[in-house]
Amino acid sequence: MFRAGFVAIVGRPNVGKSTLLNRLLGEHVAIVSARPQTTRTRILGVVNVPGAQIALFDTPGLHRAEGPLNRRMVDTALATLGEVDQALVLVEAGTGPDLRVEVGETVRWIASEVRKSGKPAVLGVNKIDRVPKESLLPVIDAYRGLLDWSAVVPFSALTGENVEALTRVLAENLPEAEVAPFALDVLTDQAERVLAAEYVREQAMELTRDEIPYSVAVEVEEFDESGRREGGGLVRIGAVVFVERQSQKAIVIGKGGSMLKKIGTRARERLERLFGCKVFLGLTVKVEERWRDRADVLHRLGIGS
Repeated sequence: MFRAGFVAIVGRPNVGKSTLLNRLLGEHVAIVSARPQTTRTRILGVVNVPGAQIALFDTPGLHRAEGPLNRRMVDTALATLGEVDQALVLVEAGTGPDLRVEVGETVRWIASEVRKSGKPAVLGVNKIDRVPKESLLPVIDAYRGLLDWSAVVPFSALTGENVEALTRVLAENLPEAEVAPFALDVLTDQAERVLAAEYVREQAMELTRDEIPYSVAVEVEEFDESGRREGGGLVRIGAVVFVERQSQKAIVIGKGGSMLKKIGTRARERLERLFGCKVFLGLTVKVEERWRDRADVLHRLGIGS
């Protein structure tokens, strides 16, 4: 019996959705940051296991959104629920020094949206590497009554502990299929130029710490891979880092261009590992005032509809 279908990974911001997708794929497809709301659109990752193909959508974190950017992100996540066969709802194993269990308003709202979708749902309790095992039962009990879960699986996306069991549960709950929807060599639906933009944004967010992360966007204006067919192999990429104020531009560039160079070096190294060839990455920084509030810019960047 072969099974195949689509799964939406949903949850609050920073609960580990992108880390889980990367763990399952064995590749750094979804960018990861300690800052919440890093994922701005849905990202498809295809996982093949014996007897099943699981197509997972990493989605933006669900929260009570304010502003055009955040509303588009939330709308994208909610719309994805209507297009899948199953939902994987992620929560954390425990928070705070006392590992308290709090089923907050946002998680209850997420559960209600999943219920409205009518899709079967698995509860994934992530970050079990951070807590003693005896604390897991109270967490599971706290969330068990929110929905009629198909299964409840504690795991760690960071270390990989019990991820195999989670994969098995997701596969078992998919519908039967005659053929796999995707070829076995398909990893993601993200174009390489999109991945390039995301890798640059990831490094800009990490290296500028709390100063500008939410004000950064990246657009690739040039992507020339003709050199791949030549001796040595080279992809030339030209990208623009957008910020909202002149002061932010100065931070991204850094003294003597030091910060921009560091962002470019780290992003280039990751791109070379992904592409399997040399990469020339040229970065410029531009001010695009209030881009997060402008529908034309959000559309151009592929954020929401």
